[in-house]
Amino acid sequence: MTAKTDAAGLDLAQYLRHGDAIVFGQACGEPTTLIEALIVQGGDIGGLSAFIATTFSGIFKPANADAFALSSMGAIGALRTMAKAHALGIVPCHVGQVAPLIDQGLIGCDVAMVQVSAADAKGNHSFGLISDYGQAAVAKARVVIAEVNAQVPYTHGELLHSSRIDVAVHVDRAPVEVQAAPVSATDEAMARHCAEFIGDGAVIQTGVGAVPDAILRLLYDRKDLGVHSGMLGDGLVDLAQAGVLTNARKEIDRGVSINGALIGTRRLYDYAHQNPAVRMTRTDYTHDSAVLAQLSRLVTINSAMEVDLTGQVNAEQSGETYLGGTGGQLDFVRAGVRSPGGHSIIALPSTAKGGTISKIVPALSGPVTTARSEVDIIVTEFGAAQLRGQSLAERARRLVAIAHPDFREELSRTAHEIYRRGF
Repeated sequence: MTAKTDAAGLDLAQYLRHGDAIVFGQACGEPTTLIEALIVQGGDIGGLSAFIATTFSGIFKPANADAFALSSMGAIGALRTMAKAHALGIVPCHVGQVAPLIDQGLIGCDVAMVQVSAADAKGNHSFGLISDYGQAAVAKARVVIAEVNAQVPYTHGELLHSSRIDVAVHVDRAPVEVQAAPVSATDEAMARHCAEFIGDGAVIQTGVGAVPDAILRLLYDRKDLGVHSGMLGDGLVDLAQAGVLTNARKEIDRGVSINGALIGTRRLYDYAHQNPAVRMTRTDYTHDSAVLAQLSRLVTINSAMEVDLTGQVNAEQSGETYLGGTGGQLDFVRAGVRSPGGHSIIALPSTAKGGTISKIVPALSGPVTTARSEVDIIVTEFGAAQLRGQSLAERARRLVAIAHPDFREELSRTAHEIYRRGF
């Protein structure tokens, strides 16, 4: 039988054991009330650990690290602060691997803490804003604690029946929102180069942020765009309402935007509420190679910290600072490259730290997130370098051409050695 309570009456010691491993719902599906309670009560229970893929709430702070040991697949969103304070364990994996790792017990999950919508007439709760690995956590956990939030939209896709919930904590609070980032002149220039590869009937995968928003603003003259993505932001609401986003030409899921995470504001959440044109699915559908292989004209757009002169991509770590994560980049890079009429784009500004360092580099300062053998197109504000099928020497020439002019001479010296050797 499901125990019902509110935030004030939640006593986690009744359900958690010393040494338990917890998996949280992530991103805007983060169960903030449950996490706040765990921060207060976790130290007394002792030995707790927790995993979350991404967070934007700002709840996690180094000062709270004693309540439980936190791990993630990267330092995305507000987790950068935890990584900088050495209070975050990094599990190197793609987001599509999280659910299988939970299934196999490699990411521990004694307790699942998830956020869901209010139940429908059949007792089904929607996972609302996040559908990626929540079902895997629920299936594995000894105890399922659900934050039942009256303000979470009821979305089509993954459902959780009330009988599967051990503890239902009823709240009525605004879920986490991510406001649109300001779009700079650099972002707009990058967006223009990316948009050139998106034609009528294209199926888009992208993240959220200034560059994706700027790209979407350039697509109002396109026809019958589709979406199959790990996440959606507010920008796609405008495309749908303008009649541009129809999903009409997709080989599968025709008429429906496929998505794993809603990351945006109330406007996006209201759009998705009970909207059959948006389906929230697990990563074994959003990121699965066999599913993605059925889509033609798939254009995938991802970001990076830096790219070397042969096309290797680092989206995780800059020197000793962990800033990003693997996310779903490799799954979608491969899918875009293999899609008939499709493309895979890695977009990044040419410089960082106020223009003092180049992001096109002779050698990476961190790990290889995406191998050069997988890369298709690299975009900066100075152009698009199409690398697929090109020799290492030609790749170096093309990447120098889209680097910031202040660094081209220096990069050309390194590139000369590649020209001379041929590799």
